[in-house]
Amino acid sequence: PNLHVGICGEHGGDPSSVEFCHKIGLDYVSCSPFRVPIARLAAAQAALADEN
Repeated sequence: PNLHVGICGEHGGDPSSVEFCHKIGLDYVSCSPFRVPIARLAAAQAALADEN
C-alpha cells in the first residue's frame, strides 16, 4: 500500500526528533504552530547533513 508515515504532537517540533524522523525515513512531522519555524529549520539542517 501507498502509506505515508509521520509523527504529530510536541515531538514534531523538537529539533532532535525532527532529525531522528528524517534519518528513519518518516514522510512528515506535525507540530503546534509556534514550533513550525524550529521544525522547518531542523528539517532543512537534517536534509543538508545528508548531502555531506
